[in-house]
Amino acid sequence: MQPEPGQVVTVFRNRLRPDADGYPEHAARMSALAREMPGYVEHKTFTAEDGERVTVVTFADRASHDAWGRHPEHREAQRAGVDDYYEEYSISVGVVDRASAWRSSRRERDAGG
Repeated sequence: MQPEPGQVVTVFRNRLRPDADGYPEHAARMSALAREMPGYVEHKTFTAEDGERVTVVTFADRASHDAWGRHPEHREAQRAGVDDYYEEYSISVGVVDRASAWRSSRRERDAGG
């Protein structure tokens, strides 16, 4: 987790339909494909107590973010999401204007370092 100015971050909030049976396999394929894209930085998915899911996706720049958005297999997955998987979703995209990070040295001490 090392944010940098200029990165593009997408926050994808969604709720799955109860009958979204093929979703786990499709999501695993999209995760693997995203990792192969030039400019990919990271993505993580979290699930809230009320069932809402949030995926945060980071690309190094706008061009790599937009290339992911246009990828044919990703476009197909987006259509499947609307047709088969999601009860609702929202997407917010922003460019990082300022970034900082901090890590406790305790982590190294606790790990025996």
